Amino acid sequence: MSLADRAYSEKRNFIRMQIDTPISVHVQTQHEELTGICRDLSGGGMLVELNKALPIGSRMKVAISSPHGHEPMLQATTRITRILGGPNDRCVLGMEIEEMLA
Repeated sequence: MSLADRAYSEKRNFIRMQIDTPISVHVQTQHEELTGICRDLSGGGMLVELNKALPIGSRMKVAISSPHGHEPMLQATTRITRILGGPNDRCVLGMEIEEMLA
């Protein structure tokens, strides 16, 4: 299926996968460790729910672990590109993947 054949809501370079998986976040500018839930993941970014709001442009290192015990399944450096409100005072952050780490 070509990009032109997709519905408008899915005209993007990478398809989103809903994963709802625990994520650990190291905020580089604040030297702070946070945990949250990665709600969706694509080849270019992710949507992460945390208990704390962070400013747009913040850079962080993230690690997503496999529920099967493989540690870590994904490591990357990211940058916050958008902030959304979340349920129960949680913050949902749109993050762009800047670099995949080994």
